[in-house]
Amino acid sequence: MTFSLTQLEEARRALDAPLFADLAGDAAVSFEFFPPKTAKMEETLWGAIETLAPLAPQFVSVTYGAGGSTRERTHATVARIARETDIPAAAHLTCVGASKGEILDVAREYWEAGVRHIVALRGDPAEAGMPYASHPEGFRNAADLVAGLRTVAPFEISVAAYPENHPDSADEQADIDNLKAKIDAGAHRAITQFFFSPEAFFRFRDRAAAAGIEAEIVPGILPVSNVAQTRKFAGLCGAAIPPWMDRLFEGLDAHPAARQLVAATVSAEMCRRLYAGGVRHFHFYTLNRAELAYAICHLLGKRPVPVAARETVAA
Repeated sequence: MTFSLTQLEEARRALDAPLFADLAGDAAVSFEFFPPKTAKMEETLWGAIETLAPLAPQFVSVTYGAGGSTRERTHATVARIARETDIPAAAHLTCVGASKGEILDVAREYWEAGVRHIVALRGDPAEAGMPYASHPEGFRNAADLVAGLRTVAPFEISVAAYPENHPDSADEQADIDNLKAKIDAGAHRAITQFFFSPEAFFRFRDRAAAAGIEAEIVPGILPVSNVAQTRKFAGLCGAAIPPWMDRLFEGLDAHPAARQLVAATVSAEMCRRLYAGGVRHFHFYTLNRAELAYAICHLLGKRPVPVAARETVAA
């Protein structure tokens, strides 16, 4: 019997060690949630937090709606996480729709509530499709916001990064320059927008290093089970959805469990490739659901940490 080169390549892959065999479990993880609108949504959120907490995340973050539309709910959610769990809680804060004084007052309220970590963002326009415009008395951009936060308290500050170019950026270099300005202003790490190509992340990481950016750059991972919803998200942030992903999910609209399995497989494989490239911190956009993120973390070698050990880490 003879084999083609393609068959030999497939045989080699099949005989190699399993993709997720015996990983060290040395990767750190963090998770993003959005503030709930209803009692039912709050129940779902807290179920997700309780499911993911045993993985000892470095932190969990809570988003801030366009134009500050979720300000009160974001604050309430972050404050409750800080009060009732041993997980470090991070609050998103944007420049949109408020003066510098108002935004810094919010930051002081977070500090007084025990929140020590801020995800500082420029933010999206309050009205979709409209160009961004800073408040007349507000911060101009995220770098300006980071500098302002540094005057309030010694927050840990994370900022955003865009491996595939922010829609408002002129080119790749503009994104790198903007990230460097945020780090130079006092940010501690960058969390990327989601992407679906490990190479996009690695290229961005290399460009950042060449620009002298030494801060940690954490890949943001969005496990996809709804391609239409993800395409809407991607259109707002410049992320590319490869054609093969559309094809993978074809015919699964009436099979939610199968969609979950496919989503976990796709995201886990990408995370494994990132891990092979040296990534040791993954930030998951959970959409307030725990199952996909938990499954991927498990494949990466993460296992539940006893409560006593989690409390020691948090302290």
